[in-house]
Amino acid sequence: MPEFLAGLPAWLKYVFVSWIPTIELRAAIPWAVAAGEQIYLPIIYLASLAIFWPGYYFLEFVYKRFPEGGWLHRRFEKIRAKAHPLVEKYGFIGLAVFVAVPLPGTGAYAGTAAAWLLDMEPKRAFLAVSLGVTSAFLIVWGLSELVGFGVRSI
Repeated sequence: MPEFLAGLPAWLKYVFVSWIPTIELRAAIPWAVAAGEQIYLPIIYLASLAIFWPGYYFLEFVYKRFPEGGWLHRRFEKIRAKAHPLVEKYGFIGLAVFVAVPLPGTGAYAGTAAAWLLDMEPKRAFLAVSLGVTSAFLIVWGLSELVGFGVRSI
């Protein structure tokens, strides 16, 4: 367990881990399953969904303030390039699939950024990101339980 989380209540630890960009629920769920604390899975799910609205409006507020060619600007342009083909071809479902792939850089933060960068209507974008988060949650949870079962049966 990271040192900075040591004194926090268990549920808050999972919220904080769920809010770390790029790892999000991909780290929080296996951690909860390995610790035998599946009771916190709904909190991890809700924390992951809660990323969208603050992230969407944060980008609206600060994106133009990022220096052109700076690290953050390049990172967001990479997200746009990665998500654009899926969103252009499949629209709403393309964004959901982009978020659902449980790999670093394709979660709720990246989906939110992609939605904003590609000028998606906020309510539809939220639904797509929510569908993607739900899918990623189920995939990671299932894999975590399978691995945990395999480890326990050895």
